[in-house]
Amino acid sequence: MASDYYELLGVSKDASEGEIKKAFYKRARELHPDVNKAPDAEERFKELNEAYDVLSDQNKRAQYDRFGTVGGPSGFGGGGGYQYVDLSDLFGSGFGMGDLFSQFFGGAAQGRTAVRREGRDMGVGLRLSLEEIATGVKKEIVYDRLAPCETCGGTGVGEGGEFVSCANCNGTGRIVSVQRTFLGDMQTQSPCPECGGTGKTIDKPCADCEGQGRLPDRQHLTIEVPHGIRDGQQLRLQHYGEAGIHGAAAGDLIVTVRIDPHTGFQREGDHLHTRMQISILQASLGATVNIDGIMPQESVEVSIPPGCQNDQVIRVRGKGMPVFKKESRGDLFAHVTVLVPRKLTKRQQELMEELASEFGEETGGKKSVSQRLKDALT
Repeated sequence: MASDYYELLGVSKDASEGEIKKAFYKRARELHPDVNKAPDAEERFKELNEAYDVLSDQNKRAQYDRFGTVGGPSGFGGGGGYQYVDLSDLFGSGFGMGDLFSQFFGGAAQGRTAVRREGRDMGVGLRLSLEEIATGVKKEIVYDRLAPCETCGGTGVGEGGEFVSCANCNGTGRIVSVQRTFLGDMQTQSPCPECGGTGKTIDKPCADCEGQGRLPDRQHLTIEVPHGIRDGQQLRLQHYGEAGIHGAAAGDLIVTVRIDPHTGFQREGDHLHTRMQISILQASLGATVNIDGIMPQESVEVSIPPGCQNDQVIRVRGKGMPVFKKESRGDLFAHVTVLVPRKLTKRQQELMEELASEFGEETGGKKSVSQRLKDALT
């Protein structure tokens, strides 16, 4: 096999997106292991998938045209405006175009069970940062699905064709068979293998989708994630799942939101926890300290009470996470760390010793200057 992706698909380097897609459909139907029994069919189909994965993506294709690889000159991929998500949440790891074509061939297969016409629900995972969750965000995702065939509008009917009554079952969708047994004749019914139990066939099916009304395709979809959504919460997008056969209803796309861990905040429901550092003087005398909030350019004012202790928790109301689909916010809990200076100037040390003397404390294994003077006079 040639290693050039354009040669693998049989298209020129200036081929349009539509031409690449059609070439992939044609080659995939020829090479898919379900229909091609050649020993190397599976390996050739994987190579075809790899070529389509690159050339159907504008960013990857641009890198490939420039560098001959999708990794760029230094081996790192370029940034894109969307996230590519797989279907592992629903179908298991590794689900891709090959599995879609397996479903495509399975949908057209004829057997003893009725063909499912409605499309199945699909599931994808979407990872977001805590900042994106705080403000809400729009994301363009890319995923593979069986989509309505553009050539026939999803009907499966080719030019000049129509649905006709199935000649094999006379439009009943069922085949009656009789078996002779020692108990007598046994009559059974099963779905018609010609029409899949629908009672209808197409006299001139669409050449592109072979009469199914759907084809494997890569979808670009912009979704709006509302602020305050929880980790593991799901968004259901109607009719963006697997397309149905012959224009039947499509399934839904279920997006499961996953939130990446944050280095500065820990979320607890609608509340946020963070750690802040203050000096021993601020802890002793009290202070007002500003720290970064979760919202863009947000500064949160934290009031340190006099005599604040290490690991004390200070609550700032209304500065936590925005509540899901509401205008209110949770609270921010600042966990205080009191810093003790490691080095002091001579003057700072004298002042600290005087302070220790006022408290009647001994420091560093020695009495304070004031205490030594008092001892000398007594």
